[in-house]
Amino acid sequence: MDYAFHDARFMSAREKELVLKAWVRFLKRGLRLEDFTKRLYEHLHLHCSFIAHYNRAGFYAEYFGNGEDTARFFSQIDNRRDCQSVEYGHTLWLQGDYADLNRAMVEEASEYIRALLETALAAQRQADLAEARRLAAKHGLELR
Repeated sequence: MDYAFHDARFMSAREKELVLKAWVRFLKRGLRLEDFTKRLYEHLHLHCSFIAHYNRAGFYAEYFGNGEDTARFFSQIDNRRDCQSVEYGHTLWLQGDYADLNRAMVEEASEYIRALLETALAAQRQADLAEARRLAAKHGLELR
């Protein structure tokens, strides 16, 4: 989709296009760490009301390390919801100099969110069940 981005004080319209391109690639390829670029990370923590979590790897681990955290991340980006910041509880990230890009990110994500959430939550379920089996075995019990 074509978007008409505007230059902002700290980001040109071209840079916004590159962030959106990185965002779509990240979503399309299934949230892989190698697709979580520095450019995308910088935009998310500087202009989308996410906390930096120390660095790119810390941010990735915080939001994409397990299914529940991925669901929390996407609750902010999902246009079927109110898009409130998961960190601060407001929608200010959809206003101001970066609103054009942030709204485009929400729109582009709408094509991928359901499948990504389904995959993330299925992986979370498997991890939870494996942990339950491990804990049961630790105490001499077996889960069916």
